[in-house]
Amino acid sequence: MTPDQLSAVMEATWPPARSWRLGPFTLRDGAGGGKRVSAASAAEPWTEVDLAKLEAAMAEPLVLIRDGDEGLDSALETRGWRVVDPVVAYVAAVSDLVADLPPLSAFAHWPPLQIARTIWGEGGIGPARLAVMERVVGDKAVLLARMADRPAGVAFVARLGDDAMLHALEVRPALRRQGAGEVLLRAAANWAAAVEASRLSLVVTRQNMAARALYTRLGMQVAGQYHYRMK
Repeated sequence: MTPDQLSAVMEATWPPARSWRLGPFTLRDGAGGGKRVSAASAAEPWTEVDLAKLEAAMAEPLVLIRDGDEGLDSALETRGWRVVDPVVAYVAAVSDLVADLPPLSAFAHWPPLQIARTIWGEGGIGPARLAVMERVVGDKAVLLARMADRPAGVAFVARLGDDAMLHALEVRPALRRQGAGEVLLRAAANWAAAVEASRLSLVVTRQNMAARALYTRLGMQVAGQYHYRMK
């Protein structure tokens, strides 16, 4: 998966409220949906004049730095922008992740049930991020996992062409490290197979070593990395 492919899948499956161009940069209005839908990104070669215009145009300057943006990263560092939230992207073939799950261990649905909204809310994923999910056009689903006959976790998955992407995976603290994360990932792959996607990807913060260990154990490969620069 190339950086451009990863960006396209992210944009389609976790879209901003609106986006527009400012010279060589794409700007986004996330409407409170988080950094991923609020950050600007470089779409074409830029100049120092373009950077000055970008800074002036953003009330809260935030830029996404992808693989290949090393020059932009260096220029923003020189201007005093700091690094925030380094992220790692993982990808795997759907066929490598599908599994027969026990009955009622996880199920896909849309729109989100109230229990899914509650679990997300407990983890700080509130209405603004739920609105991001609402904006997705095309195949999408909420995945609800159960452990010990209790709602344990929730995630969102959506598709762009051959690619499905998993977002907003949240497991209740009392039920973590009991397999709910893997159930949600397997359920996402099963859903992806049903809508004829061939790849499943996700992104996770670099410091979330427990989740990264799970993805590696399941055979997912690092597909890229990115971080943000904030003024």
